[in-house]
Amino acid sequence: MKKISEATIEKLLAEARDARRFSYAPYSHLHIGAAVLGKNRAIFKGCNIENMSYGVTMCAERVAIFNAISSGVPEIEALAISCEGEELCYPCGACRQVISEFSKNALIIIGADGGKYVTESIEELLPRGFSSQKLKSPKDC
Repeated sequence: MKKISEATIEKLLAEARDARRFSYAPYSHLHIGAAVLGKNRAIFKGCNIENMSYGVTMCAERVAIFNAISSGVPEIEALAISCEGEELCYPCGACRQVISEFSKNALIIIGADGGKYVTESIEELLPRGFSSQKLKSPKDC
């Protein structure tokens, strides 16, 4: 897991909180923001964007990661997630799988309002996750 300074953690959490204001959540009313620190040290933000047919809803974490990738930064060093309220909001399973592909050693920061946060690695969030190594041998799938 990457070592990130406390100042960088605070900056990423602030950017994730800022991203929440663009959240489109008319169905769940759960506003989530995310901020990615790219390997190039640039910050990319994302918010959750819901759709009436929930299956095409996009989570904040994936929006932030995809913003980084579409800007030419496919490797991330840290990801901060911010949800309204005092409860921590952990990434869903789909987001955990995407995070694992683009952030093998990234620090995952999960924050709540009021300054509370925890840090985790993707291995802690997604133990024994599916990886591209499984695709090298069809018998392993």
